[in-house]
Amino acid sequence: MSTITTKDGMEIFYKDWGSGKSVVFSHGWPLNADAWESQMVYLTAHGCRCIAHDRRGHGRSDQPWIGNDMETYADDLAELIEKLDLSGITLVGHSTGGGEVARYIGRHGCDRVSRVVLVGSVSPLMLKTDNNPIGLPVAVFDDIRTAVAADRSQFFKNLTAPFYGANRPDAVVSQGVRDAFWFQAMQGGLQNQLACIRAFSETDFSDDLKKFEIPTLIIHGDDDQIVPIAASALASAQFIKNATLKIYPGGPHGLADTHKAQLNNDLLAFINA
Repeated sequence: MSTITTKDGMEIFYKDWGSGKSVVFSHGWPLNADAWESQMVYLTAHGCRCIAHDRRGHGRSDQPWIGNDMETYADDLAELIEKLDLSGITLVGHSTGGGEVARYIGRHGCDRVSRVVLVGSVSPLMLKTDNNPIGLPVAVFDDIRTAVAADRSQFFKNLTAPFYGANRPDAVVSQGVRDAFWFQAMQGGLQNQLACIRAFSETDFSDDLKKFEIPTLIIHGDDDQIVPIAASALASAQFIKNATLKIYPGGPHGLADTHKAQLNNDLLAFINA
């Protein structure tokens, strides 16, 4: 397996496929780099070099007790980019990965990045606060923590229904897609997944988004039951200068699978624009 060792001694797994323009992917919670395989196969076939890592605590990377926060996630991403000496990157982040990408730019700037794509991103802030009244109440995330701690295997199986919109009338989502989600989720560490809930729900990325000085594409499904569009994509578009917002009608959270052809085409067009 390909890995890097971070400054604090953690082994981070990554995939590095193809050659050409560099595209670096950050996955959502509680998944891993496999969540991006359809996009990576498509883009490498169209002249791109695609890199995706398993966030610490997820997949095949180490599962430390500490460091399960957005600052460390972003620094791990920075170390991967620097050790592979990547430049002119298109950064693509889904859900929690969108937050990771935002915090990366907030902490490390845009010197190595030429474009950003946020897909179903948790930015700017998921949690309801006095300054963010359209966010979700903390009770929502407390319930997730309780369910994950009690029986994460069953919770992840149940989560696939709203994640892919399988609970909507006439939805066509295979059992295989839902099983793959569960399989990826069960590779992560329980402590890491619990800590990551706080990281993705309580981190405010507003100031990070203001530092985006490069072309940015925001993609979101308007039927996203996991990260509601009003408090995420629509709000993020107000913080990022000249961001392009693309809404997928009826789209759920798991667009990389349910809308893979559309997403693949939109990514390639944006990369080559």
